[in-house]
Formats: sequence, C-alpha cells, structure tokens
Amino acid sequence: MIFATVGTQGKFDRLIRTVDEWAGANGRADIFAQTGPSDYQSQHIRAERFVDPTEFRKHVQAASLVISHAGMGSIITALELGKRIIVMPRRASLGEHRNDHQLATAKRFAEQGRIAVAFSEQELVKKLDQLQVFDNTARFSPQTSPHLISTIRTFIETGHVRFENGDASC
Repeated sequence: MIFATVGTQGKFDRLIRTVDEWAGANGRADIFAQTGPSDYQSQHIRAERFVDPTEFRKHVQAASLVISHAGMGSIITALELGKRIIVMPRRASLGEHRNDHQLATAKRFAEQGRIAVAFSEQELVKKLDQLQVFDNTARFSPQTSPHLISTIRTFIETGHVRFENGDASC
C-alpha cells in the first residue's frame, strides 16, 4: 500500500493530482491519500481530507511507501517507522505555502540521504516509476536518544526547542 499525505494546513492539489494520475496510468488501486482541504477530486485513489493522528500512524505503518509534503511530522514519522518516503515540497511561488521552508527541509534531509525528493510533478512520476530502485529507509535506531526524539516532537508541536542551558530557539 502507498500512503500519500499533504498534512492538514492547506491544499496541495499538485501532489494529489500527480499521484492520482500516476495511479490511473499504472493501474494502481493500492493508494490511500490524506488530502487536507483539497479542491481536487481523485479519480483513481482512495482519499479522505483528514485522518486523526492515530489513524495517520496506522496508515504509515501499513504503507510500503509514503509520499508526502515536506512536513516535519510526516517525515519524522516515516523515518521512525522505517518507511521509504518521497517528499515533494510545497512552493510559495505556486501559492502552496507562505514561504519556501519546505524546500529547505527537503534539501537538508536529501543531503543526509534519508529521503527521496521530487521538486516537480515530473520528478515525482519518475521516482514512482522507479519504485523498485529505492533502498529501504533506515529506522531511527532503538538506541536513538529519547531526548532527541522528544526534542524533535516538541519542536514540531510548539515551534520551540528548550536547550539544556535554558536557551530557546524558534
């Protein structure tokens, strides 16, 4: 099963439309998408606008591949569960977000070799066509510091990180 997600904070019809058209062209009936407040009506994939956090995690766990916007929650969950992930960042120039922080996020994770990134619809289709080429993504190690994971989750939820010396960052 492939799970596509765009988060909950805005439309990302470009990603959903690309996945839907790819599914139709390739006869894929095993794709479920969390579409957010999308205007796009999918033709070939099952979709729901919103799923609760527990259901979201279950979809990621069941997926062999996650296709996502470059949201930290989606990326961290996929990596934590050892799932392959293709990220397509939202672009401010296309009205998909207020700035291009998702481009920076995607580039940084890609530099680390942790995720595959598609910067355009054509790149996403190409990566989907080459699914068999992906290596399995490594999970966070069971020895990963619980403090690190907690700090990342706190940042995702609040936008702030409290360091041991008491400094805060946004």
